[in-house]
Amino acid sequence: MANENTSPDTRVQPPLGALMTRYLARQAEAHAAGLAPVESLGEVVPFEAAPVQTVDPRLAWEEALAAVRHFQPNSKTRTWQAPPDWPLVVASHEPTVALAFCVGNFPQLVRHLRPVLENADLADLRPTAARAVPAPALTSWAAQTTDFPRMFLALGALRLAGQFEQASALVAKHRSAVPEEWRAAWLNEEAALAWHTGRAEEALALWQAQPASVPVLFNRGMAALFLGKAAEAKKSLAEAIAQLPEASAWHHLGRLYLTLAEMRA
Repeated sequence: MANENTSPDTRVQPPLGALMTRYLARQAEAHAAGLAPVESLGEVVPFEAAPVQTVDPRLAWEEALAAVRHFQPNSKTRTWQAPPDWPLVVASHEPTVALAFCVGNFPQLVRHLRPVLENADLADLRPTAARAVPAPALTSWAAQTTDFPRMFLALGALRLAGQFEQASALVAKHRSAVPEEWRAAWLNEEAALAWHTGRAEEALALWQAQPASVPVLFNRGMAALFLGKAAEAKKSLAEAIAQLPEASAWHHLGRLYLTLAEMRA
């Protein structure tokens, strides 16, 4: 006899064993790709005054390659492997507010909005040369990377890890060897490195001198916003947002920046 409370539309929950099998398969996949979450950071423990949700390294990696797809739409980024220590770098990075749209960065870094709401002067929230994340496997791998486009991964990951000296050395060493089809993307990375090492005016000038693209427009607007140029920020951000798909986290971060610009214009 059928249970009177059973509806024909009721979905049957898969057996616990099947769910566990799927979970373990996903975990094994993530480990194989170098995207498994860090279980322990050893002595490095990021501290927040309020609880902050951790970022999934796989999701971070997908968003970290978004800039590449705008400069090179045919690039097969889904086949690109994350650099060594990627989960460690993602888990160790402190929340950021003024974030450049470039290789290695992901919008989920902007996960602590209290400073934005409480601070009337956005200039105080610009990035400075933060402490480096000890990532020996990453730095060793980056030092041995000489080909494009993997050079973008090395540069972006080093910058994200706060290894600014090595990132700057990589730029100086390989600037003249950048293939022409990758030059626009490389110029965006150079400006992003300047921005995240605290050279805000220099970074904005570099972005303003570059040909317009979605990442460059986003970065012009973002930089202008945190340099107190709200009207200039609105124009560039609006142009970038119009070309970013709504499914992209960069689209929503751009909308946040645009709202802040409109409040201050």
